[in-house]
Amino acid sequence: MNKKLLGLVGGMLLASTVFMPVHSYAALADNTSVETTSRSVDVNDPTGFVVLSDVVPDIIQEVRYFSTYNFVGDRINGYTQPSILMSREAAEALKEVSDDVKKKGYRLKVYDAYRPQRAVDNFVAWAEDLGDKRMKDYFYPEVDKTRLFADGYIDAKSGHSRGSAIDLTLFDMNTGKEVDMGGTFDHFGLESHPTWCGDPNTGKYTGKFEGKSVPKNGKITEKQFKNRMILREAMMKHGFEPIDTEWWHFFLKNEPYPNTYFNFIIDDMKK
Repeated sequence: MNKKLLGLVGGMLLASTVFMPVHSYAALADNTSVETTSRSVDVNDPTGFVVLSDVVPDIIQEVRYFSTYNFVGDRINGYTQPSILMSREAAEALKEVSDDVKKKGYRLKVYDAYRPQRAVDNFVAWAEDLGDKRMKDYFYPEVDKTRLFADGYIDAKSGHSRGSAIDLTLFDMNTGKEVDMGGTFDHFGLESHPTWCGDPNTGKYTGKFEGKSVPKNGKITEKQFKNRMILREAMMKHGFEPIDTEWWHFFLKNEPYPNTYFNFIIDDMKK
């Protein structure tokens, strides 16, 4: 946990986070091949990927980076179709999650999965443009843009580019609405952490953040915390792992391309 961020808990409320997992890898050129444990993989080759809706036809999709409603405020580079792609292995595992939550009256709503390196580069360029604050009020109202790199919100690499990470939530088929998670996708802040107001390892609601008091107006309810746990438990049951900064982000534990950061554009992949 970032100590600088922890220090903000007692003094201010941050809206939820869009943390990009930090990795120390050099940027890949468009035509680079990288070596995995078993084979050389071309970062521009989508052969091992599928259109997620072809494998999981019950998902609801809101492709945020194809739209302008995201923290940048523009369509993101590489998102040429409102389509969501994943590695075949991850998509097949997500089908099991979908079948599981449907029995409980939910469907999965997905915001993003595979993210090309060129999109991550777009995020970096935006973060370096300190004058562009068009979406600040919506996605990072309490975060100074000068802190995005230092505090770990933006980085030159994202696990999404490996093809087996996904950002998603639950949709309640009875109410016809998204499940209330006490926060929304792609906001920067501590209350996006799975440990916000509870212990995800035990599923117990505490109303605190890792033992510390939280601002009254930032506290999520026990129901909202439990809703996060429903999603978390379903994902982990079928081979996905969470991260410690975003309740909506999971990655396939046995991902097929753990060292490869792909760069092909988002397309529907249909001939």
